[in-house]
Amino acid sequence: MTQPPGAPVPQKKPILVITSQVVRGGISGRGLTFALERIGHDVWFLPTILLPWHPGQGSGTRIVPPSDAFAAIARDLAASPGLGELGAVISGYLGNAEQAEAIEGIVKAVRKANPQAVYLCDPVIGDYSPAGGSGLYVPEATAEAIRDRLIPLADIVTPNCFELGWLTGREIESELQALAAARHLGNERVLVTSSPALRRNAIANLLAGPRGAVAAEHAVITDPPKGTGDLIAGLFLANLLAGQDDEKALKHASASVFELVARSVKKGADELLFAEEQQSVVRAMALVTSRRVLESRARA
Repeated sequence: MTQPPGAPVPQKKPILVITSQVVRGGISGRGLTFALERIGHDVWFLPTILLPWHPGQGSGTRIVPPSDAFAAIARDLAASPGLGELGAVISGYLGNAEQAEAIEGIVKAVRKANPQAVYLCDPVIGDYSPAGGSGLYVPEATAEAIRDRLIPLADIVTPNCFELGWLTGREIESELQALAAARHLGNERVLVTSSPALRRNAIANLLAGPRGAVAAEHAVITDPPKGTGDLIAGLFLANLLAGQDDEKALKHASASVFELVARSVKKGADELLFAEEQQSVVRAMALVTSRRVLESRARA
């Protein structure tokens, strides 16, 4: 995915996004689609579920398409004559376990139409709770379907620390443990969001890639709005498609997310302010440090 020096910037191909849709707020498909379109990608969007808002903001109606209908539209997309135009597929939150099989079919069809297409799986299945507990917030069957059907297909996987621990059956309390688990997962690139940092009062995004491991660190922001995992996954992928190397792609994506979160929190918002602060998505000025990570002790 890295381009040689002096090579022309690759054309920004359309990206297929398969994840949840909310009416209010910037999580999942709503914010991700906006960000990708803002930096120049056309987006095909297949919603897996419709929600009024982020579930953490209160209960609300959940509309999940019937499994046969979702599978049918997935087959329609897989048979599209324009499928070869796609440069990538991103999958995120699933409405039920059955959707994984349909998404698997789309990914395989996209790769057949365009062998260079990239598949990023964001396994949105759970997280640590502020109270110190942790757990899945999807049925276990859905988490297992993502683990067993979609992650083995993925070029890039973007779990948070809880998700990585659940997927690998490992405890993750340090950077080296996170890196070892990422390598154990086995995908070409594993981006661990909200990974343990080396500096105090900081948080990291840790990438285990084909040419080594790199971490991007920035200050912790208290009570950030939801949707940061979706956003960094999409921006990291877009940066790779634009020809950036792993470290630059990670650093730039981390800076955009950090700046957007900081500006949104400063204005007292409970959602990411994509419309007001969209320049953060395009060209962030926030200070994010990056460093290579030695992993000789992390491959156990």
